[in-house]
Amino acid sequence: MKAFEFKNVSFIRDKKILLNNVNWTVQASENWAILGLNGAGKTLLLQLICGYLWPSKGRLEVLTQVFGHASIPELQRRIGWVSTALQYRMKDGETAEKIVLSGKFASIGIYQHYTPEELEQAKTILSNAGGESLIGKKYTVLSQGERQLVLISRALMTEPELLILDEPCNGLDLFAREKLLSQIQQIAEQKNHPTLLYVTHHTEEILPCFNHLMLLKAGNIFAKGTQAELFNEETFTDFYAEPIQIIPLKDERLAVYPK
Repeated sequence: MKAFEFKNVSFIRDKKILLNNVNWTVQASENWAILGLNGAGKTLLLQLICGYLWPSKGRLEVLTQVFGHASIPELQRRIGWVSTALQYRMKDGETAEKIVLSGKFASIGIYQHYTPEELEQAKTILSNAGGESLIGKKYTVLSQGERQLVLISRALMTEPELLILDEPCNGLDLFAREKLLSQIQQIAEQKNHPTLLYVTHHTEEILPCFNHLMLLKAGNIFAKGTQAELFNEETFTDFYAEPIQIIPLKDERLAVYPK
């Protein structure tokens, strides 16, 4: 089953082509990392998938819903999106599990009635993601990495079929980053986890669970395929237009550095 499919999709704004003739199919069983420099079009790609923007040209199908024949609000309820920007919209006085629970209602804060069972579900999701120690703690006292884990758990509250992690390690120190990456790997290893998309500038964040990789450059797909196919010095030297070296790290991860 396909998670989504782009067919000849372009996005044009003010007569400028920002995404050009994108052809990309992701199966529900796959997890993808998207790598690109600033201005490559990564966020535009995500906004199209979530229905916040509409293709200027081409055909886009997400979770069996074809744009132009789909209910976008219904589609958006099936997708979780986590970004650093969302951190600063949460209510500092809420506990971690209440922030997670708010994901059920797609709200900032909780204004609807909820049951004890729903609150327990939020605690379970947070615990399963590696955040059991955060239960009962106010959001305001959490570190940036802990807040990101809470937001990921919040996105999982609706049992999304697709989970988008938009530069979740942005701004984290080395140790917080490694802890969060370990927790993301843990989520990916759970039974019936959603299809994962992970957006980053940094190859060393690309975990083994992301079995496929897309390189996006200036609005064009430069290359896409498995990690094994793309992680080589020739491909990345061409991608960055600069000589690079690939250095193996722990846990089957790889870092790319200038030569």
